Amino acid sequence: MSKFWFFQILLTATPAFFCINLLHSPASFAAENSVSETEEATAQTAELPLAELAIAPIKTQIDPAVTPEINAAIELNKQQKSEHISLLFNSENIAAVAQSNNLEPANTATEELGKSQAAIAPIPTQTNPAVTPENPAAIAPKNQPETDQEKVPAFSQENEIKPTETAAQESGESNVLAESIQTQENPASIDDIQQIDSLEINDASEIEQVTSVSQLSDVKPTDWAFQALQSLVERYGCIAGYPDGTYRGNRAMTRYEFAAGLNACLDKISELITGGTSNLVKKEDLQKLQRLQEEFAAELATLRGRVDVLEARTAELESNQFSTTTKLNATVWFNLTSAFPTGDITAERSRTAPNSAFAPPTRDANNRPTRVDRDRPETTFSYYAFLTLNTSFTGKDSLVTQLVFGNGNSPANELVSAGFYNSWGTPFLDQTGVPAANNVGIREMSYTFPVGDKVQVSIGPRLNYYRYFDGNRFTFFLRGATSFNSNGSTLLNAVDRGSGAAVIWQIAKPVRFTAAYMAENTEFLNPAVFNTASNPSDGLFNSSNTITAQLEYSPSNSFNLRLIYARSSLKPYNGFIGGAVGEPLPYGYADDGFGGRVRDSGADTFVLNFDWLLSRNFGLFGRYSYGQLEVNPVNRDRSGGDIKVQSFQVGMGFPDLGKKGALGVLSFVVPQDYISGRRFLLSGGGNGGTQYEVEGSYYYPITNNIAIVPAFYAIFNANNFDGNPTVFVGNLRTQFSF
Repeated sequence: MSKFWFFQILLTATPAFFCINLLHSPASFAAENSVSETEEATAQTAELPLAELAIAPIKTQIDPAVTPEINAAIELNKQQKSEHISLLFNSENIAAVAQSNNLEPANTATEELGKSQAAIAPIPTQTNPAVTPENPAAIAPKNQPETDQEKVPAFSQENEIKPTETAAQESGESNVLAESIQTQENPASIDDIQQIDSLEINDASEIEQVTSVSQLSDVKPTDWAFQALQSLVERYGCIAGYPDGTYRGNRAMTRYEFAAGLNACLDKISELITGGTSNLVKKEDLQKLQRLQEEFAAELATLRGRVDVLEARTAELESNQFSTTTKLNATVWFNLTSAFPTGDITAERSRTAPNSAFAPPTRDANNRPTRVDRDRPETTFSYYAFLTLNTSFTGKDSLVTQLVFGNGNSPANELVSAGFYNSWGTPFLDQTGVPAANNVGIREMSYTFPVGDKVQVSIGPRLNYYRYFDGNRFTFFLRGATSFNSNGSTLLNAVDRGSGAAVIWQIAKPVRFTAAYMAENTEFLNPAVFNTASNPSDGLFNSSNTITAQLEYSPSNSFNLRLIYARSSLKPYNGFIGGAVGEPLPYGYADDGFGGRVRDSGADTFVLNFDWLLSRNFGLFGRYSYGQLEVNPVNRDRSGGDIKVQSFQVGMGFPDLGKKGALGVLSFVVPQDYISGRRFLLSGGGNGGTQYEVEGSYYYPITNNIAIVPAFYAIFNANNFDGNPTVFVGNLRTQFSF
């Protein structure tokens, strides 16, 4: 086999040049003679199968000074060829180029011409004017665009094979192919190429066989290598494309990719040769094929080994998986939590049930809600867990079923006013998540599917509101700020999980619009009283429900701005609006101002939310909320009114703090600042003070599956009493995910 053909591969290691050389390799096996042996070479070429002669031969650059006296040197080189051919891919050849002067220029050119007389490749190069039509090397390739006639000779000159290079390459030991690769578009150094060799071959593992060159979207009939690719694809069937329908002809390839492609084409060529009669198959040609395959035996064995490992792993996964369409993820949290008030805490609670954070207070003779004093609670250690089943039927849809269970009751719940259970001072993941501890509940059940390229629709009996609204990279509960008051807006939504539908529309690359309707159907509430969407007496369209719209603007990966509006219809429970289903009233209870009951009420909430990553290790975030709740007394003799309230949060985030994947967060929060309507507050109004909090947390991943998250909170003017002492809360969370 022609060493010139080999060296072309070494110098042109992009898939486009590679395919051209492989395309014409069958005919090159018949060319072993010098210029003076043209007729004999032509006769040998004629013995090859007709399919191997249907491609135009190569034009080879010929030294005009070649004379018949050089033939002796050529014959000597031929005798050494069998020793040199297996040493062609030697990395030390590169270093030896400058020192090797074994061949005269005329000798090298003559030898390469002799070996390439029947070689077939559509690369036009400079041609000796003296070459006659009888010489196959002088025949120009057919249907070659004129623009290529200008481009390819320039490449040949820039990467001209010097005599010393040929000799040096034949004298080394086999090593890494990529160290000999240099193209006109990618004039890489050896260091650069070694770096390329170190890359993973993920792309190669995803290559798929194509049957027509038209399947390759980035290959056009005007491309200079189009005919070569067409022949390789449609005649030999040994060129593959990527799953996205591209060929990527200008990308540098690895030695493994070269070996894989070479093996595929050689197998096909061997099949063509051996398919003929015995007198058409030369023993020398078969030996050359075997030598070429042996040259890449190590790489091919490695590829086979990797495939065997992948097949074994796939078989193991298939044998152990419980479903071919469903993936199970689980997260478990252990929480060690303490609350440290610096004195007794005043809370608005029922005096007949002072230990209950749910029993509403009553109004005394002065129309003031009843108060009790709460002392320091005990430290708790609890767990909380999610089991999430993600099922896809088409690869683009998703059926989510999330199970939840736990036994948490955070210590700060012993200090809050009625209706504020699981609010201030409580880590979001230190809860029970179901009406009764240690029972399993369904936290989420929804189905998402695409409608066109830019719209997704989610529908289900239990949609997770926060999957669609009010996200923030620094307050997401798994890694970011940890408390209920910091994870999201305290005013935004009364329906944490609800029955209904959501639509996500990617209007343009930086703009996304989301809208949803949800009727209350929350997993942690008593189903005998709440869950109006599945209760026939209330149904899907009566209170409580909410309609929410969010416009998100993300001009870059580092900045996100969200504008949110929610319109809610709220049902009073036990005669009062409030608690976990009372937003924009941030928990607490609202009556008619005199202890009387209220009717269904409407509410509006506006939220502005942003996160901004200023650098890789520092970012800012903020959230402002404004809410207005209508109060409609049952007693027609009493006038209603509005409760207007605002809240805001600002903070700093520190990604990769101390370790890649870690996140530190500092946050300042005012969970409720009443602007008007305080007289309607049965609990939560305090004595007119404004509660505010300073919080810090640090997510530290120990492994990919285990993380520890210490958090610390300081609560000032707790329960909106400006005389209440400061409350400190400490939480140590251990997070397991699998």
